[in-house]
Amino acid sequence: MTHPDTEQSHGYYMARAITLAKRGLYTTDPNPRVGCVLVKDGVIVGEGYHVRAGEGHAEVNALAQAQEQAQGATAYVTLEPCSHFGRTPPCSDGLIKAGVAKVVCAMTDPNPQVSGRGFEKLRAAGIEVIQGVLEDEARALNPGFVKRMETGMPFVRLKMASSLDGRTAMASGESQWITGSGARQDVQRLRARSSAIVTGIESILMDDSALTVREAELGLDKAVSELVSQKQPLRVVLDSKGRMPQRAKILQQPGTTIIAVKHGVQLHLPVETLALNHDQRGLDLDALLKELAFRGCNEVLVETGATLAGQFVAQGLVDEMVLYMAPCFMGSNARPTLALPFEKMSDKINVKIKDSRMVGEDIKLTLTFQS
Repeated sequence: MTHPDTEQSHGYYMARAITLAKRGLYTTDPNPRVGCVLVKDGVIVGEGYHVRAGEGHAEVNALAQAQEQAQGATAYVTLEPCSHFGRTPPCSDGLIKAGVAKVVCAMTDPNPQVSGRGFEKLRAAGIEVIQGVLEDEARALNPGFVKRMETGMPFVRLKMASSLDGRTAMASGESQWITGSGARQDVQRLRARSSAIVTGIESILMDDSALTVREAELGLDKAVSELVSQKQPLRVVLDSKGRMPQRAKILQQPGTTIIAVKHGVQLHLPVETLALNHDQRGLDLDALLKELAFRGCNEVLVETGATLAGQFVAQGLVDEMVLYMAPCFMGSNARPTLALPFEKMSDKINVKIKDSRMVGEDIKLTLTFQS
């Protein structure tokens, strides 16, 4: 099936490039997820996506597939081709060398090292450039990378699990297995796409959580699962008083764990610590997120109890909340989803439901907070 060079065809091929980019959802970090399709005479002659950092970018992989057919082709790319030398050569140079005639791109790269320069280099070489095709869809591929480049902060996703009456744990703190296996698999995928997972010491003391991505529970293609499990997200525990047990599971896992403490607290454990300011609200969460962005973290997943979750929400630091609701009631003595001690109706926080769906027997709500 061929498609002539029209606005409609641009959308068709860009949609394919976006589909390809999604294959790197769990593996490209800290790089963005990018897809590329090469089209000549209405036929796809090459396509590729960025698999993981340090390996070929989407354009490189598509050009390798197209070989000499790239000459005179149109390249559809979800993100502006890079113009600088990083761990790999500039993709804009590769497209120029291959002799493509046109580049259709979804969005400008928000990276200040690149922004607009890739397009300038292509145009200087006589290549026609079209921008803004399915831009919103392309930005949605990389919420963390875009936000980090534009603001110096990561994209924060808060994950909570509750009963239908909005309870997350019994009064005793017992909380495990509120939701079913489908929701737990979905959470594994949230972890897998995240650069870092943040929790509080109370969650560690109560549940002895490992906070790892478990290959067997992802439910993904075996090759993808193996890639994902090789690179565990950074684990961050907020522990202002330094109460982390020496034998906690989280300290025995592959990958890196950081313990955030308040200034002056000494933690005598073989683990990296991060000293933060502390006030009546707790540790400085804003400073924590800036530090994670500095370390290259794009998407941060907060998995914690009601108190710390409420602090993230109250301080306006959550970009998206994923709430899994189990078909049960836990009663009025159980703990709330968020510790937000409001007293007046005017204190309420409004949310927008972006998505709702069933995951196994549980309801999954994806929410954003309205100002």
